Amino acid sequence: MESFTDVQFWYWWVFALFLIAVEVFAPGAIALWMGVSAGIVGGLVFLFPDLLWEKQIIIFAVLSVVSVAVWRIYARKHPPASENPNLNKRGSDLVGQTFALTSDLKNGVGRETVNGVIWKIKGGDLPEGTKVSITSVEGTALIVEPE
Repeated sequence: MESFTDVQFWYWWVFALFLIAVEVFAPGAIALWMGVSAGIVGGLVFLFPDLLWEKQIIIFAVLSVVSVAVWRIYARKHPPASENPNLNKRGSDLVGQTFALTSDLKNGVGRETVNGVIWKIKGGDLPEGTKVSITSVEGTALIVEPE
């Protein structure tokens, strides 16, 4: 029976495949980079079969920490492009639309139905019938200006 000190290169490769499989079911890019690190250690053990198991573990730990840290830095600087950047930013797609007020804006605040949804609107004091343009969204309120 083999002991822990007789670690073969393919043990690391099986561990790498396991970690990559974990990434498939629990995405987060942590297990992926640890799996890559395990694969690299397996390659080193293949090239240098006399590499002590303690050194293998240290190399795995260092590679894992470095690769995860580098990935996080890269991911922050290069966020993925979204097909729908206004998703979960309710009202952002309304910016630029124009409509006529159906009621007066008093004290700069009112309510208006836009695309079937009742919105709080903010702007200057404006009479009913004024044509306004949506310039921005502030929380749950549409900011309007007269055209």
